[in-house]
Amino acid sequence: MDWPDASLLSAIAARDGAAFAVFYRRHVPVVLAYLLRETGNPETAGDLAAEVFAAVLPAAGRYVEQGESAAPWVLGIARNKLLMSWRRGQVEARARRQLGFQAVALDDGDLERIIELAEGASGPLLELVDHLPEDERTAVRSRVLEERPYREIAGELRCSELVVRKRVSRGLARVREQLKEMG
Repeated sequence: MDWPDASLLSAIAARDGAAFAVFYRRHVPVVLAYLLRETGNPETAGDLAAEVFAAVLPAAGRYVEQGESAAPWVLGIARNKLLMSWRRGQVEARARRQLGFQAVALDDGDLERIIELAEGASGPLLELVDHLPEDERTAVRSRVLEERPYREIAGELRCSELVVRKRVSRGLARVREQLKEMG
């Protein structure tokens, strides 16, 4: 399926398992990269990723398209799950329990695969972000990778939210163009 994320999420809301599988495969590397970077633990990252995608199922119908990719939305869910786990001192499993999913014990092979997926997602894309002009790089990292609100970023950078939005837009456009050139 080469559907845009918004179409996949609409299909997921209608209980299309194939659409969920495509959406999951498309976004799990980035989610794992973020969670592994934040936790430093592949097992915790795997548990949190399972909770993130379990939360996507009931939330898919509420998705509001804000661009071509739903990655910022999914990373926002990941950030929320991570923050909740830090507050509680453990990975919350409420979304998985509501869906009737059991926790899966991860073996060494699973943990290696988590690291492999995370490294694969963060490599080329983060390299492109790292080569952006400093103002755009800071804005893209803060908004897209860290999922921080525009208002917070603007306060930190001492500029308007509109300026931050423009920097993010320009930065993502540059990354998109470089990705097209790479094939």
